[in-house]
Amino acid sequence: MTKLGLMVLCAALALGACARQPVQLGPDGKPLPVAYKITPAEQAAIGPRVLGEVNRLRSASGAPALILHPQLNAAAAAHARDMSAQNRAWHFGSDGSSPIDRIQRQGYMGQLIGENISETYENDIATLSAWMQTRDTRDVIMDPDARNLGMSWFQEPSGKIWWVLLTGA
Repeated sequence: MTKLGLMVLCAALALGACARQPVQLGPDGKPLPVAYKITPAEQAAIGPRVLGEVNRLRSASGAPALILHPQLNAAAAAHARDMSAQNRAWHFGSDGSSPIDRIQRQGYMGQLIGENISETYENDIATLSAWMQTRDTRDVIMDPDARNLGMSWFQEPSGKIWWVLLTGA
């Protein structure tokens, strides 16, 4: 193969790699969301990534940094799975439990600051961004009394993700 032929082949491969997949549009003419899939490799990165973003936001407002708390993570995971089973995002468990009940079941001895929940097809950072757009959910994240963070999710085979974020002191 000549140098010119090799250069043409490389250019064609490079352009092909840059080609975007066609965007599907919904009835309203807007792009349809693409479901975010949480891969096994991604699972370990979500908690620290969310913690880093939350602490960056809190630092900008002078609030102290949070630390991931395993008992809050466990309470968040249980509630995310339960919301999926109930097929609705709300703060009560299928057994009538409240967020306080759930963190106490996991052995968390601190005070609950708040719980944010979401039902979406978007990733963790898009979900955090949406929570930051609404005062009530932003207040849970930015409360200066908070010291601990719990974050978890449950992803259904359809791609729907049930997110739960807990803060405690």
